[in-house]
Amino acid sequence: MEQRGSYRPSPPPAWTPRTDPAPLLPEARPYRVLGTEAAAKADPALLLELYEQLVRGRRYNAQATALTKQGRLAVYPSSTGQEACEVAAALALEERDWLFPSYRDTLAAVARGLDPVQALTLLRGDWHTGYDPHEHRVAPLSTPLATQLPHAVGLAHAARLKGDDVVALAMVGDGGTSEGDFHEALNFAAVWKAPVVFLVQNNGFAISVPLAKQTAAPSLAHKAVGYGMPGRLVDGNDAAAVHEVLAEAVQRARAGGGPTLVEAVTYRIEAHTNADDATRYRGDTEVEAWRAHDPITLLEGELTDRGLLDDARRQGARDAAEALAADLRERMNQDPVLDPMDLFTHVYAEQTTQLREQAEQLRAELEAEAER
Repeated sequence: MEQRGSYRPSPPPAWTPRTDPAPLLPEARPYRVLGTEAAAKADPALLLELYEQLVRGRRYNAQATALTKQGRLAVYPSSTGQEACEVAAALALEERDWLFPSYRDTLAAVARGLDPVQALTLLRGDWHTGYDPHEHRVAPLSTPLATQLPHAVGLAHAARLKGDDVVALAMVGDGGTSEGDFHEALNFAAVWKAPVVFLVQNNGFAISVPLAKQTAAPSLAHKAVGYGMPGRLVDGNDAAAVHEVLAEAVQRARAGGGPTLVEAVTYRIEAHTNADDATRYRGDTEVEAWRAHDPITLLEGELTDRGLLDDARRQGARDAAEALAADLRERMNQDPVLDPMDLFTHVYAEQTTQLREQAEQLRAELEAEAER
């Protein structure tokens, strides 16, 4: 063993970055398709599908908001103004892929094919989730901020280990990027090269906290570089652009290229939830400026200019949206039949001793109440 003071470190080898940062950097400005030369290359069928889904989604948001005022929903976090992100996320995935939504992303789940009533069951307070995640490949709506992100990474990594051709797309708000789960998810995903896409819907506020009070980074997309994955910055109200960027990220993940962080710059037109008073932290002028950049208006203008959208097609989209709202309204106004014993059904695959004891206690209380 060398004596104290005899150790002389040799000069370190020349330092080089583990990953070239240049290809990982996001766009200088949010990427756009609508209103640019790139729009002419967009698939007309895709644009029309996006448009119809946007119109449907706007009406869905309005109806769900009305249901909270009628006492049929305990809470509803509206995605009005953010429909382009919601719809594009659903359409960018294959049937075998998984969607990991946050509590604001019920529209994305509906656009993926989930029954609107089932999508709202959690927010009504009737059920833990309200649907079978495996059947629809839609993870449970995540009310805690960003906890769905590590889950998405775990599923994607497990799928790759098993040889399954599956990609996970995880949605989160700008507020969720301030959580530790965001860091853990992105770090693990990059190290493992997991086939996962992170979509950050930067709608300007984490409830009442503006983005400038959450981070000093040039953009949220720039955070990707620190984890060793590409960052993309896209106009979140441009449905065609969001779909293109997400579809490319999904394809890259499926081909073994690893994760991508996508920041979609959008705006929450309505309050955080029906329990929030947004006028306390933002003004009408700001909201109206974003209304002028409405995702439906942007896409409708492009389709009209290209002669792809006539009055009949426009009315057809509105009629389909009204039919969805009417069905949702009718079924949500029916009182559900609930079994209190269902509380124990989906906690563990095999019930613990404590759960069995609690279930028996509740069953005895219910039987005694029925006898009385």
